[in-house]
Amino acid sequence: MAQGKLAGRVALVTGGSRGIGRAIATRCAAEGAAVAINYITGPEPVQGHDNRAAADALVQEISSAGGRAIAVEADVSNGEQVGRMVSRVAEELGTVDVLVNNAGIETIIPFLEMDEAQYQRVLDVNLKGEWLCAQAVVRRLVAENKPGAIVNIASIQSGMALPGRSHYAPSKRGVEALTRNLAAELAPNGIRVNCINPGLIATDMTAWVMQNPDVLPVVLNLIPMKRAGEPDEIAKAVVFFASDDASYVTGQCLYVDGGWIVT
Repeated sequence: MAQGKLAGRVALVTGGSRGIGRAIATRCAAEGAAVAINYITGPEPVQGHDNRAAADALVQEISSAGGRAIAVEADVSNGEQVGRMVSRVAEELGTVDVLVNNAGIETIIPFLEMDEAQYQRVLDVNLKGEWLCAQAVVRRLVAENKPGAIVNIASIQSGMALPGRSHYAPSKRGVEALTRNLAAELAPNGIRVNCINPGLIATDMTAWVMQNPDVLPVVLNLIPMKRAGEPDEIAKAVVFFASDDASYVTGQCLYVDGGWIVT
């Protein structure tokens, strides 16, 4: 795996043990990056899914294919844990120069039923977490006078209004604003910052849509391409933003959604 668009890079993928994050970590490794796979053991593991075991299995898979990878636990909403994570990656793999802010949680709760803790947890992980991880990574890059790339994962819901997402949608809209502000501020340091807004992607987080014969046709009818996306289709876009193919691209938010946003 020494050759590829990310050869010689060190990529940190938050929420990398499953779904889109797993696909991103796998694709980054295939493109030559050493990969740190972040995971959390609580409080929001998917039912029946062992994030630690999944991260360890992915490390083994990448290593068996000739790559370098480690699994590192941290709650991205906790600054102390984030700092330890970035330090450990630097010690074991090298300074992170590709950060993929993928970790996120989604709940669907009617506005009038939502409590403050439910609102705050989503904002802490989805928005504050990306800010904390970016700051920890960028501080090292600036101190070492190194360029880098950050790819933030938001959501098509940042540009939509859907019931029960009065916490989730604003958190993802905030990721877009964070992306643009960091892009402008960090450009003089040679650090590019871009964002991807996935649409309906076939993962365990969307199983409630994908496996519901009443809901899925309704959603697919809104998507011009009439299908859900695959996690690797997001991963390919991430590699573009992280690689030198996007050397003159920063501050952009790309919808990878089969055309849903234009309908």
